[in-house]
Amino acid sequence: MAGHSKWANIKRKKEKTDAQRAKIFTKLGREIAVIVRQGGPDPESNSKLRDVIAKAKAANMPNENIMRCIKKAAGEVDNTDYEEIVYEGYGPGGVAVIVEAMTDNRNRTAADVRHYFDKFGGNLGTTGCVSFMFDKKGVILIEKNGKINEDDLMMEALEYGAEDFSTDEEYYEIITAPEDFSKVREGLENKGYEFIKAEVEMVPQTMTKLTDPKQIELMDKLIEHLEDLDDVQNVYHNWEED
Repeated sequence: MAGHSKWANIKRKKEKTDAQRAKIFTKLGREIAVIVRQGGPDPESNSKLRDVIAKAKAANMPNENIMRCIKKAAGEVDNTDYEEIVYEGYGPGGVAVIVEAMTDNRNRTAADVRHYFDKFGGNLGTTGCVSFMFDKKGVILIEKNGKINEDDLMMEALEYGAEDFSTDEEYYEIITAPEDFSKVREGLENKGYEFIKAEVEMVPQTMTKLTDPKQIELMDKLIEHLEDLDDVQNVYHNWEED
């Protein structure tokens, strides 16, 4: 299950500008608000809220921002009805792309997503056209800092129910089944581990490598522009980035 170039995505996100980080925090705030309205503002009784708080912390969203989003969502009367929609398609060179959106205007979001697929050498497909190439998995990344005993971490992760454990030059990666993600994440969190990523996502089964410089440039722009859309929460793909 390892080897899906997750570190390339992490580095891409670490290099975001302050303005881009603010946009990421806004999207996380929207996700928190929807989950609070669905299950309440108490993380103790709302497991989805606990998970999204961990996701926000891994994205370096300040605690005061997280708490403010929760309190705002719990106290406000908001008639905005956000709908979760998934788009699937192909990028340049046949790269499989999945776009998860949270929107109050389905037509606007579909038009925006289609526009960028068309503009950057891809094409938006039908539901199911690429999702069969991905598995829904919990993904936890812990940065190597010289203080973590790899064997201890692996044994603890597996004891909590992790499916797979792998290591790279810069991080440890723990893979879980979606239904076991919360248990594994909370177990490791209680042990004092800090995460650079902790969320359930779509993990590609195989990777696609691009060699044409033009296709690489277009694919990079496609991801960047899709991620920049206000309505888009996550972009998954099977491009093997260098």
